[in-house]
Amino acid sequence: MLESREVDDANIIRRRRECLACRGRFTSYERIEERPLLVIKRDGRREQFSRDKVVKGILHACEKRPVSIDTIEAIVDEIEKELHREAGREVLSAKIGELVMEKLQAADKVAYIRFASVYRKFEHVSEFLKEVKELTAN
Repeated sequence: MLESREVDDANIIRRRRECLACRGRFTSYERIEERPLLVIKRDGRREQFSRDKVVKGILHACEKRPVSIDTIEAIVDEIEKELHREAGREVLSAKIGELVMEKLQAADKVAYIRFASVYRKFEHVSEFLKEVKELTAN
């Protein structure tokens, strides 16, 4: 191994390595595995936190929107860090949903409305309009 250092994200380590046989050099990135985080669902079930589920939900809300995958990854990184920092070992799924909405509202208002309409289970147009009015008032 030639060198090892943390990347901007404190949970990722960048390693420069050299193959002893061919002397070729390459870089590997390693994510530090943190303690498992359990999500308490609305019905009381518990399941392990899935970064992929959060990414998929945000990707769906950002479909056909000018939000880059790098922005989405940064949003999920921020959410994951905040959950590990504040939540302890268990977190309500509602907390994750609120964090996603907070980050999406800052990134893209349309994606925020899309996510909120599914997350809050809008059943009437009036609920949708109320959310849009509150969003445009700010």
